[in-house]
Amino acid sequence: MARAMAQVEGQHHPIKLYLVVWAWLFVLSTFSYLVDYFDLQGSLRYSLILLFMVLKAGLIVAIFMHLAWERLTLIYAILVPLSAVLVFVAIMVFESNYTFLTRIAFFRAGS
Repeated sequence: MARAMAQVEGQHHPIKLYLVVWAWLFVLSTFSYLVDYFDLQGSLRYSLILLFMVLKAGLIVAIFMHLAWERLTLIYAILVPLSAVLVFVAIMVFESNYTFLTRIAFFRAGS
């Protein structure tokens, strides 16, 4: 009896949802490969690859890890620290560029 009640209360998602997500993952992966196939270079290449990677990761986390159906506090507990890490990485990138350019200016002035 308890097992039947647990099945009634549990979430059941249609198989069509998973197939649609799988198709989107396939399409996004194809786009990632096309970026290399068309030999895109520079910032455009890396930004497109990162965009497709983030979209695929978002689909996987939302649907296959069932985050889309979780409480908002759990979503915040996962996404806020991840966002903070990304902000800190961006700060480090700007800091490294500043340090690199400062060293170039310093060593050119010394020679």
